[in-house]
Amino acid sequence: MRKLYHYWLSPASRQVRLCLSEKSLSFDLILEKPWERRAEFINLNPTGDLPVLVESEGDVIAEVNPICEYLDEVYPDRPLLGRDPITRAEVRRLVGWFNQKFYHEVSVNLLEEKTFKAYYGRGAPSSSALRAGAINLNNHLAYISYLVERRNWLAGDRFSLADICAASHLSSIDYLGDISWDKHPEAKDWYAKIKSRPSFRPLLHEVVPGILPSRHYVNLDF
Repeated sequence: MRKLYHYWLSPASRQVRLCLSEKSLSFDLILEKPWERRAEFINLNPTGDLPVLVESEGDVIAEVNPICEYLDEVYPDRPLLGRDPITRAEVRRLVGWFNQKFYHEVSVNLLEEKTFKAYYGRGAPSSSALRAGAINLNNHLAYISYLVERRNWLAGDRFSLADICAASHLSSIDYLGDISWDKHPEAKDWYAKIKSRPSFRPLLHEVVPGILPSRHYVNLDF
């Protein structure tokens, strides 16, 4: 059985989980706490970063972008990168946007400050970082609204890895209750569509020990 090393609120881990589920691929989840720096896990991925996928034959693929591209190449029946070069370019652009720009402007300031910072022994959350994250989050939600006003999904007419990537980041933030969805109705409607997908249900029903989800987190219609 293939194995996925993950952590509950890791947006990168969530992306791979959703990709596997969208492609109807079975897998076992192995909870990994990256701050523990376990030797067994470091042997799989020397950076110590999540996620890591171990195929049934023992092949190891590490880091979110290589894993997702690998899955789309090896299991192409339900393409998530797009069906033509222009669409694939746009999907990759948006994946880069959320895994880099959104991550550094929002996830680092909200998710990491509120959760991972304590695990790494870096003290209490920074109020200035939380303020910056909230401002940046609204800017990104406005951009999502702009895109879905003009397209069926973020990258075009079809659901893609761009939607998976964005929703993975937002779902981790939404777990903490930090998103004012009513200020961005177009983004809210787009996210509601993704929450309703069967692949998303397992994420919604997970509870992180010691951290309760926001009240609306599991509600498909908010």
